Amino acid sequence: MTHPTPKKSPTEAPKKTKVLFICLGNSCRSPMAEAIARHRYPDLIEASSAGLMALGTIASPTTAVLTERKVPASGLASKPLTEQSRRAADLIINMSGRPGGWMSHDGGPRVEDWEVGDPYGSDLGVYRKICDDIERRLKDLALRLDHASDR
Repeated sequence: MTHPTPKKSPTEAPKKTKVLFICLGNSCRSPMAEAIARHRYPDLIEASSAGLMALGTIASPTTAVLTERKVPASGLASKPLTEQSRRAADLIINMSGRPGGWMSHDGGPRVEDWEVGDPYGSDLGVYRKICDDIERRLKDLALRLDHASDR
């Protein structure tokens, strides 16, 4: 009698999806998404972030909101989108407010456009609402990635 071979051995780690979160300045939305994905979905998502016009700093309300939610913000840095970071991703989540199709024009990674408001320059309450939106979207993304790995 033969037994079916399991898809994954108990010691084999599932393949993580390399997700690159993009926004304009890499100061608010994409660092939030990166930090939350790393903290809440480390088995599914290998997260990084970049900005189309990186400001070079993480906005203090971004780290404040993450700290409130007990999401580590250490290691976050505002950096520009590069060809290398774009090509290294399996999936790009574009929160820049601009269509992101150009990022996959040459057979690059798949791009999802997320319509997420830009909190830059707003009060902490706006940052919290944006973070809530990002958390909901990340939960949905994690469910989709987890489901895809079951196939």
